[in-house]
Amino acid sequence: MASSISAESNLPAFIWDEALIRRYDLSGPRYTSYPTAVEFTQEYSIEDMVKAAGRSKAAGGPISLYTHLPFCAHLCYYCACNKVITKKRDKAMPYVERVLKEAAIQSKLFGADRPVQQLHWGGGTPTFLPKDVMQHLMEGYGQLFNLQSGDDRDYSVEIDPREVDQDTLPTLWELGFNRISLGVQDVNPKVQKAVNRIQPREMTEGVLNEARRLGFRSINLDLIYGLPHQTPESFAETLESVIEMSPDRLSVFSYAHLPDRFYPQTRILADTLPTPQQKLTILHNTINRLLEAGYEYIGMDHFAKPDDSLAVAQREGRLHRNFQGYTTHADCDLVSLGVSAIGQTDDAYFQNNHDLPSWEASIDAGQLAIVRGVGLSRDDRIRRWVIGQLICQFRLDRKQFADQWNEDLDRYFADEMARLKPMIQDELIADAGSVLQVQPAGRLLIRAICQIFDLYRKEGASQRFSRII
Repeated sequence: MASSISAESNLPAFIWDEALIRRYDLSGPRYTSYPTAVEFTQEYSIEDMVKAAGRSKAAGGPISLYTHLPFCAHLCYYCACNKVITKKRDKAMPYVERVLKEAAIQSKLFGADRPVQQLHWGGGTPTFLPKDVMQHLMEGYGQLFNLQSGDDRDYSVEIDPREVDQDTLPTLWELGFNRISLGVQDVNPKVQKAVNRIQPREMTEGVLNEARRLGFRSINLDLIYGLPHQTPESFAETLESVIEMSPDRLSVFSYAHLPDRFYPQTRILADTLPTPQQKLTILHNTINRLLEAGYEYIGMDHFAKPDDSLAVAQREGRLHRNFQGYTTHADCDLVSLGVSAIGQTDDAYFQNNHDLPSWEASIDAGQLAIVRGVGLSRDDRIRRWVIGQLICQFRLDRKQFADQWNEDLDRYFADEMARLKPMIQDELIADAGSVLQVQPAGRLLIRAICQIFDLYRKEGASQRFSRII
């Protein structure tokens, strides 16, 4: 059992119960959206997206701006992202020019005057872009969108420390970024060699320290457990190195070995991977150690220091989740640009073409590149709200639900409440009358709890999802 105590309830932050983990550790969605991307269809048209953007524009309010930058100079064998491996930096500018053409269309659709409260560059490797290309992209955004400079903006970028020179961080800071996420995965040289990502600890630490000096906040490090040659002992050493670096946030992801779906993973030999039992041990030890080191367990794979904005938002009941993971900006519709990027409004999701030449052809023709999506019914929106409350706040308040939706929770979800009973008996979740409260043993299995309220998973999760742990 973990030693960290949750402030408001005097309960442990989580309880590790191996029997419950085995019972409930099935496959399931990560709920970065509801309905999940599996429910997106090609019947959803560009015209549908244009109408959704129009409704968003009429409603007003701040927006979030996401850009997918697919280029990487190196192939990491574990990676399942949509990427283009190339050493040719001159590919970046033509791509960015197309992103700006797409941005000009979307700016008109969503409204150019709405404040961009959140902005994120993901990849791929955003720092693959040369300095002048980064500047060109952000200047273009400044002309098309209402970029913000206040302290409450959340402008973040994913960084590969191997792709950082002396100008990179100062340039990003000057362009308005104030948060960064560093890809680390593991500091063990043997593991790094096996996944083709040689990245000495000193390199990572140097980038982190320079970012702090410049003023970046909420610095996140990404780790992956389940990689080749990892053992509970080796990962514990990696964790100590990371704790010494003292990032504000940590993401600790489970590696899913799916070489049939992701060709780069064929370079990883299955017999070098830790066993399922070793993976469980690594996760258990990792959560215990991070709680001991003063981090709070935000949920799923995420940890944050108590004074970080994620932890504060969770305590105040205003944490949110979208395609970038946990966020503090619940009220932002998501304008997404670039190949495979997914956008979101209050009542729709829509995704660009995954195929780079096809995306380029659409943009060159002056068209949007939306190829699939889903429009949300009222029931979808209600269920999305419920799942969001559970996965972000670990609680579901009956009065809040009634106020928000003018429905009675127990009547609306009569079938789900009946199916929740075994989880109540197993103490994953407690019914306290006014509130359904996720219990310490349920925090780790929150995806299984959310799945009860997922209409599309009523017959059980399909194999299209990763295991919960």
